[in-house]
Amino acid sequence: MSAPIAIVTGSGGLIGSESVRSLAREGFDVIGIDNDLRASFFGPAATTSHTTAELVDTVDAFRPLDLDIRDRDGIERVIREAGPALELVVHTAAQPSHDWAARDPHTDFGVNATGTLNLLEALRQHRPGATFVFTSTNKVYGDRPNFLPLEEHDLRLDLPESHEWFSGVTTEMSLDHTTHSLFGVSKVAADLMVQEYGRYFDMPTVCFRGGCLTGPQHAGAELHGFLSYLVKCAVTGTPYTVFGHDGKQVRDNIHSYDVVQAFLAFHRAPKAAAVYNLGGGRESNISMREAVLKCEAMTGRPMNIRFDGPPRIGDHRWWISDLSAFKADYPEWGLTRSMDEVLAEIHQAAVAATAAA
Repeated sequence: MSAPIAIVTGSGGLIGSESVRSLAREGFDVIGIDNDLRASFFGPAATTSHTTAELVDTVDAFRPLDLDIRDRDGIERVIREAGPALELVVHTAAQPSHDWAARDPHTDFGVNATGTLNLLEALRQHRPGATFVFTSTNKVYGDRPNFLPLEEHDLRLDLPESHEWFSGVTTEMSLDHTTHSLFGVSKVAADLMVQEYGRYFDMPTVCFRGGCLTGPQHAGAELHGFLSYLVKCAVTGTPYTVFGHDGKQVRDNIHSYDVVQAFLAFHRAPKAAAVYNLGGGRESNISMREAVLKCEAMTGRPMNIRFDGPPRIGDHRWWISDLSAFKADYPEWGLTRSMDEVLAEIHQAAVAATAAA
């Protein structure tokens, strides 16, 4: 009997590569789709080619394809050829930056929205029963979180404990009448398309609206992946610029392993058109100023930090995900790493990478 097949888009990225490893351990033959656009977006330092090469060397059940998800015929061919053995598609490929999207809106929308449509329609035509997992983003809410009644503390902004969303923002937050950034808009389009294919065609789909997804494999860059890039700057002494909010902006952070475990939990008991916020929640979150202090403690020296002007358009002052909805539906799932453990893993990887350079 042949093994089940999973397709992972963006297989060289942080969540994609974690998915490849986890799915292979679960007994899947994994087809990876990745053309290393990240290097085009953020420069050679952000390339994922080395990760793909490592997966080829270490994961026997992995087969990489150099394919752009905007290639409609190519995507259709891969899904058609996978046939009845295809059980799961994990879609992580994306253009992930606010700032980059404004430079080239056509590419941003093509990758994030049209690429997602290509995958969904190919599945509808050839394998509508396969689970479709989409890594959406909290940016679908635009700047709505910035209108929450935040209180200013020494090192962070936060909601008062009496607020209904103190434990985290739920999916009840409105997407309308907000500034999203063009990146946010392209992800909204993809998010709604995933939901609609679930509802309209009764396909098992889920949107995980992620906070900061991170881990030691993250190829952080200035425009995306703040925690990974911050630690890299702390280790190498590279100057780091904080955009807006006096460094008191807050993000929840979730380790890539825990993200993929959520994917697997959903696949074991899928639903049509499911939507969840997914991040570190109240268990794992940090402000920029708190992160800088922790980085300085790990390296034993001060960072070269500059606070530079206004925040990026559509950027959040504060975000913590409410995890209760997903935990209620999938009670076997939970976080396995604390904020300090996540930082320690990223720091260890950054030190090793710097020594090897």
